[in-house]
Amino acid sequence: MDLGISGKRALVCASSKGLGLGCAEALAEAGVNLVMNARGSEALEASAQAIRDQYGVDVVTVAADISTAEGQAQVITAATGVDILVNNAGGPPPGMWMDWDRDDFIAALDANMLAPIALMKALMPGMMDRGWGRVVNITSVSVKAPVAVLGLSNSARAGLTGYVAGTSRQIAGQGVTINNLQPGIHATDRAVALDTGVSSQQGITMEEAQAQRSATIPVGRYGTRSEFGATCAFLCSQHAGFIVGQNILLDGGASNLVM
Repeated sequence: MDLGISGKRALVCASSKGLGLGCAEALAEAGVNLVMNARGSEALEASAQAIRDQYGVDVVTVAADISTAEGQAQVITAATGVDILVNNAGGPPPGMWMDWDRDDFIAALDANMLAPIALMKALMPGMMDRGWGRVVNITSVSVKAPVAVLGLSNSARAGLTGYVAGTSRQIAGQGVTINNLQPGIHATDRAVALDTGVSSQQGITMEEAQAQRSATIPVGRYGTRSEFGATCAFLCSQHAGFIVGQNILLDGGASNLVM
């Protein structure tokens, strides 16, 4: 399917690896030029060059912490005029409810709620002026099915989801859509971190921890970054203009939910 976005320009945050990289790759395959952001410059440059080599698109890199005002300013400067925004940031550390204090919640809000909002406020007006734009926020399955050990993520990402629910309806008439992707377990560093915790707590091997988690997923495996990226690219396409303010779950059927 021709997504109809060749030649457009996208900012993809936290895109040196994992789900962000999957989104960047899928958009590049569709002919979209990229601004890629991540904290670590080495991995970011390597991923950007691989995309240039494979897809022949223009890629600008910005190594910066998107959760800080300084990092946001750097990224916004480089991304001025983009048609597509993919918001993404690593999730807060797991733990239990007694483990977190105010500073932990503020850090989670900065990275997973306030940073995406800041980028939307900075970049969506230009999209609205041009009459076309796409915003996709990578949130989490925990918004629909809260995970006890991910209380920081549950809270911050739920706040972003509420913001999108109201904002997306206000700007849809200007040709700009906002939607959220809610990943379950995918084969990324985040899954490795979670499985490492299970392995340590239960005294089992990583392979056993992964097998144990896979058994809870109806498809029997972890998701891949390429299939996640393909879903993101479709939401950014010319064919997705009637999808507004939705939360799309990609968890292999692990969450038994009606809505």
